[in-house]
Amino acid sequence: MKSEKIINIWAFAILLFGSVAMLVPFAWSISTSLKDQKNIFQIPPKWIPDPATFQHYIEVWKEVPLLSGFINTLIVVVFVLVIGIFTSTMAAYAFAKIDFPFKETIFLALLGTMMIPFAVVMIPQFIMFSKLNWVDTLLPLILPGLFGNIVTVFFLRQFLQSALPDELIDAAKIDGSGFIRTFFTIVLPVAKPAIAAQAALGFMGIWNDFLGPLIYLHSPEKQTLQVVIASMQAQYMGSSNYPLILAASIISMIPCVIIFLVAQKHFVQSLAISGIKG
Repeated sequence: MKSEKIINIWAFAILLFGSVAMLVPFAWSISTSLKDQKNIFQIPPKWIPDPATFQHYIEVWKEVPLLSGFINTLIVVVFVLVIGIFTSTMAAYAFAKIDFPFKETIFLALLGTMMIPFAVVMIPQFIMFSKLNWVDTLLPLILPGLFGNIVTVFFLRQFLQSALPDELIDAAKIDGSGFIRTFFTIVLPVAKPAIAAQAALGFMGIWNDFLGPLIYLHSPEKQTLQVVIASMQAQYMGSSNYPLILAASIISMIPCVIIFLVAQKHFVQSLAISGIKG
């Protein structure tokens, strides 16, 4: 009992240290974004700005096309999340509870695609979208995500195998429920925690995506948020306007923080249910 208590104390101490180590850069970014230009390199550094100013948060909306970046990113997020999560859930249900020929082989083949680095398919994808005249549009960022994500399919499949009893599906069939009705009335409500968790992770991944928009989007008015912020570094880094850059970065992080705070209970719930067998 004593050794278990010591292990718990050490585990808590390690987790506390890791949390502080991750929060320090975030706190310093907020602090710097609220400082005057002349105070950012002050020695010794001050964590609490004196005086604190929100001028950089106002100025960044005027100097940088942040609003268009928000709108373009939001368009990609909404289409990919709503349709992509839906198709991923349908695929996960099929792989978890429906018997069809070569099911395991097909699923293993899909899992194998996870091992292919994006650098391998980047050039062929660009050539394909270029021939379709989709370069410099949002379509290359939206269309691939509409057909689901194999990581999401894998996670939801594992969840449904644990949380959705076969007897419930059989009872629905006896009552005359078809595939579509069973999916909407039974599968989706049961999978709600896992769907919410995967939607939150998907939101963060799409919202923070940089490489895809950098490859396909050339016009400034079509760039997503992360590309807009990255272009600020080339524009303002020479003038050492770090508070302006950090203000834009903090603004871009706010939606991700909100989504995580809203969905954190679903992370725990979905992982807990996925660990229960039988």
